[in-house]
Amino acid sequence: MNKGRLEAFSDGVIAVIITILVLELKQPQGVMLKSLETVLPAFLSYVLSFVYIGIYWNNHHHLLYATQHVAGGILWANLHLLFWLSLIPFATAWMGQNHFGQLPVALYGLILLFAGIAYVILTKALIVHHSKDSLLASAIGKDRKGILSLIFYAIGIPLSFWRPWVGFTCYVATAIIWLLPDPRIEKNIH
Repeated sequence: MNKGRLEAFSDGVIAVIITILVLELKQPQGVMLKSLETVLPAFLSYVLSFVYIGIYWNNHHHLLYATQHVAGGILWANLHLLFWLSLIPFATAWMGQNHFGQLPVALYGLILLFAGIAYVILTKALIVHHSKDSLLASAIGKDRKGILSLIFYAIGIPLSFWRPWVGFTCYVATAIIWLLPDPRIEKNIH
């Protein structure tokens, strides 16, 4: 199958997710600078989630750029990823509205963990479909960044029950690791 519909659908879903994120932001009551303090947790949650959705969109684009074609299993793997990404606005709103409470921060990390696992599954499905000797497989390599991300999420979740800001810091650190697009694919294709 041609990969075009998969790309278009994924881009559309990700655009909707970003739209939902911003719609969850509530305006502060009042016109003074101090009134912004009440929405600061929600705004910080929004910024981190926007960055994460951007990271996934960017890396998804690179991943599909290196892909020649797709099959049914890949479509399901992609839907699996989009499912977890679609839950980010819910967790973002809950975390921000509850000022980074333990359970909301842990749930946010759990959703990030499952989104990360879903991305790994999608990547593996694409590699299997294109062969282990494909350009895509050589570009992905051992995916140390992906594995490190899953470890950070897995560490951040229980730490969120101890000190939510420590768990949140694990998620921020993981986002920082991914802020630059993954160069492995660009290096191997160009």
